[in-house]
Amino acid sequence: MENPFEPRKSNAPHASKLLELDAWIDSTLYEAGFSAGERWERITIFFRRFRVYGWKRAIVELLSEGMTLGTAGCVLLLALAMPAFEETAGNWRAQADFAVTFLDRYGNEIGQRGIIQRDSVPIDEMPDQVIKAVLATEDRRFYDHYGIDFLGLARALSENVRANSVVQGGSTITQQLAKNLFLSNERTIERKVKEAFLSLWLEMNLSKKEILQLYLDRAYMGGGTFGITAATDFYFGKGIKDVTLAEAAMLAGLFKAPARYAPHVDLPAARARANEVLTNMVQAGFMTEGQVIAARRAPADVVDRDNQKHPDYFLDWAFEEVKRIAATMPSHSLVARTTIDLNIQQAAEESLEFHLRQFGEDYGVKQGAIVVLDNDGSVRAIVGGRDYGTSQFNRATSAQRQVGSSFKPYVYATAMEHGFTPDSVISDAPITWNRWTPKNYTRGYSGRMTLSTALIKSINTVPVRLAKEHLSIPPIKELTESFGIESPVFSDKTMVLGTSGLTVLDQATGYNVFANGGFAGTRHGITQLATHSGEVVYDWRRDHPEPRRVLSEQAVRSMNSIMVQIPERGTGRRAALEGIRSAGKTGTTQAYKDAWYVGFTGNYTAAVWFGNDESTSTRNMTGGSLPAMTWQRLMTYAHQNIDLKPIPGIDDPFIEKPEEEEVAAADDAGENGDEPAPDRPPIMSAATTVLLRAMADRFREAPDLRPDGDIETLSAL
Repeated sequence: MENPFEPRKSNAPHASKLLELDAWIDSTLYEAGFSAGERWERITIFFRRFRVYGWKRAIVELLSEGMTLGTAGCVLLLALAMPAFEETAGNWRAQADFAVTFLDRYGNEIGQRGIIQRDSVPIDEMPDQVIKAVLATEDRRFYDHYGIDFLGLARALSENVRANSVVQGGSTITQQLAKNLFLSNERTIERKVKEAFLSLWLEMNLSKKEILQLYLDRAYMGGGTFGITAATDFYFGKGIKDVTLAEAAMLAGLFKAPARYAPHVDLPAARARANEVLTNMVQAGFMTEGQVIAARRAPADVVDRDNQKHPDYFLDWAFEEVKRIAATMPSHSLVARTTIDLNIQQAAEESLEFHLRQFGEDYGVKQGAIVVLDNDGSVRAIVGGRDYGTSQFNRATSAQRQVGSSFKPYVYATAMEHGFTPDSVISDAPITWNRWTPKNYTRGYSGRMTLSTALIKSINTVPVRLAKEHLSIPPIKELTESFGIESPVFSDKTMVLGTSGLTVLDQATGYNVFANGGFAGTRHGITQLATHSGEVVYDWRRDHPEPRRVLSEQAVRSMNSIMVQIPERGTGRRAALEGIRSAGKTGTTQAYKDAWYVGFTGNYTAAVWFGNDESTSTRNMTGGSLPAMTWQRLMTYAHQNIDLKPIPGIDDPFIEKPEEEEVAAADDAGENGDEPAPDRPPIMSAATTVLLRAMADRFREAPDLRPDGDIETLSAL
């Protein structure tokens, strides 16, 4: 307790110091504010002398807004340019030093890659008419623009509008070179933006002479040749220095569409195109009509070549495989024995083109791709698009497209590895997974059903329920990647319904695991590499890692027992082979942008894709329509005159033709997952039924028609 008689200690000194500190802070802030105000006043007075009024103020305001928008535009252009400039990383000037001669599986030469780049002839040594023909046709203002020719673009646009079709292109030689060096032929806005920036970049880093040299050396010229020098030797059997004006015009005409105007394929079309080039040279002022009249009257002739098409999409892919395999080898001049079967390759190309011609316009689809594997993993055919001459972009090995329901076998295979069987029962009922509510194609639900029925009918809710309640996403992703699929597989929950983008080659590789008994790591396109002296430097059987089992025998047997029913009574009935047992799965993505059929027999696995480069929607094309029909036509040919092997887990490679009643029952059941059941004919009225029955009775009561019947009986009938 405080002593009331003892004097209290004073806090006055401490309080005084706090008051002094507070006063110092107040005075300092006041002086700083006052000083800042004075400085701002002086600045304001200074800038008043620059203030403008009236019409001058309007100009200043416009310039200010222009600077603001220009700054924002520069930031936007920089953001758009960065992805384009990333394409220039690395030593892009370096030309591959590989020179590879390719043989098919039987030892016949099928093409070359790489060697053409060493046959380059400098621009200064090429005939003057060659350069003039190319410039007059491809880019008349080549030496006047800086990568993008806005005047030429406007001229081409006006000509196209006037003709109501695309008759002229606006791309400069620099833009075409940018596409050839760094980009693909996909018709997307992203690619065009990159092309524009890369054109400017090339103009900044290369001279016009270097740009033209690279363009002439690396453009595809048809017949499997790259570069104008190689094309001259292929078509005319001579060097570029010896070409005539007529031959130069024919060569210049190839840049637009080498497959269409290749003279060894269609000489009249090539000559007509060469005549257009001569006209272009006159219109550009490079030559007079009198100078080109002799070339018009005596068009160029070509040396005799066989008209066999080169498997260029396969060769491009195989060339990359050779470079990967032989990257560390001392010799890069090699002979590569491949796995391609030209008969199957031609059948795949024919089947794709046949169905695009017949049904492409009806379905609103322009492109397709096919990969065929032997069940030992040998790549027998690659079709990367409809026309290699028009587009060298390989849609079979480079385009990652959503796979839709054709992804479901990977989900079900994971379930089989986790103890499920084809007879396991799962509910087909509405399901929601973190606000995602997938629905079936038919928008209806069938209740409890076996996994076998769910996959045959391509039910969507069942694989989602498997993933959500029993498997989770990581095991599905892990198993899918273990099948040899190289495209990135999504970890999102929607991946179970095929939202991941896979290549056609990936799909064939994945399904090949089911076809060869559960083993992965068998896919290959090169069986042997040898030097020109005969030394074998690589042999697939000797040097490739051993195949690895990724799917148990039980899981293979269970999956194949389900998948063989899909072409028999499921969504893939149009893929069914006459008398031969096959297995497969259809796939259709949202908005009908992609359609797939991937299937296999005991001998071959094939993946078929249809869609559009721009990812535009087709007209209700499903995997059970055009892809299934294309697969069926191709595989029917591939299985002629060969020993049929059984599908792993399925004893008999042959199948009896299903009874009509069974097919009708399947149709009535609506087992079509990816597409609706065929329409049934309308029910006949009672009067029509009575009439038809009366007609049937008359036919039964009529006398037999025999060859020796008298004329009166026949007349009465």
